Amino acid sequence: MIRQVHLAFCLAQLGFAGASSAALAQPLQLPGAQPFNAPGTQQAAPPASGAPAPAPRAPSMPAIRVAGEEAILGRVLLQNGGLGEAVFEKTATGFGLKLTANGFQSSNLVESCAVSFGETPVPVTSLGRPAGVPRYRLEASICPIVFDVLDGAFLVVEPAQPCIVEAAACRIDPRGLWGPDARTLPARAKEIESARGVAERAVREGYRVLTAKADAVEQRAIAREQASFSAERELVCRSFLREGQLGFCGARMTEARAASIRARLGLSNEPAKAPAKPRPPRPAAPTSGSGPLPLTPQ
Repeated sequence: MIRQVHLAFCLAQLGFAGASSAALAQPLQLPGAQPFNAPGTQQAAPPASGAPAPAPRAPSMPAIRVAGEEAILGRVLLQNGGLGEAVFEKTATGFGLKLTANGFQSSNLVESCAVSFGETPVPVTSLGRPAGVPRYRLEASICPIVFDVLDGAFLVVEPAQPCIVEAAACRIDPRGLWGPDARTLPARAKEIESARGVAERAVREGYRVLTAKADAVEQRAIAREQASFSAERELVCRSFLREGQLGFCGARMTEARAASIRARLGLSNEPAKAPAKPRPPRPAAPTSGSGPLPLTPQ
């Protein structure tokens, strides 16, 4: 009996030892690691590291609406929304500008005065679109003016200094934005705000595209240019009436900047033309013998 018990005990020890050796043969697996493949299975090899990655999408600048000459044609525009008067008109040879500019007496800068450039429009010469919008020069000897056409306004970019009109003893400074009477702008507040937002986004994206195409030195120059534009816009627009509440001048200058960036990137600023509507087909001419039968007896 004792011998049988001893034999059973030995067999039990042998079984335990076999199980322990089988468990030790299994490789150690850490928590969270991928399970080991079962014997005889295959695992797909990882993709080759030398395979070309998909090319990143090139940054692009959103399209903006750039107005042409029709946006100011025949409209009465005032300097800073309240002074002088300018009317851009079509003439027999092109375009002209009727202009009256306000200023101060050259001998006494406290006394106001005004200079009329004539009863008929003074011819203007097209200078193309060097900054992405139509640019014109007013052919007036007393004060040559260069201006950019914007949406319902124009921005005078030259002369660099005020003009002194000797015949009128008047010192005029036509620089700045000429736009609608500021008293009419509150009714367009939402429209102006929306246009300003679109233009701001276009300018940001435009500078981003310019920066992506530039080297380190050019990137610093672009950053300075961006800061300089913000300062210039503030300087020009602070004199426009109700600018703090409406931002009309800022919206138009920002649109002009976006057009300028698009021109530098080689993108078109021409307004998109609506596709021509197909003409309806012409009805075929009736052939002889066809047509409705007469109601009267023959």
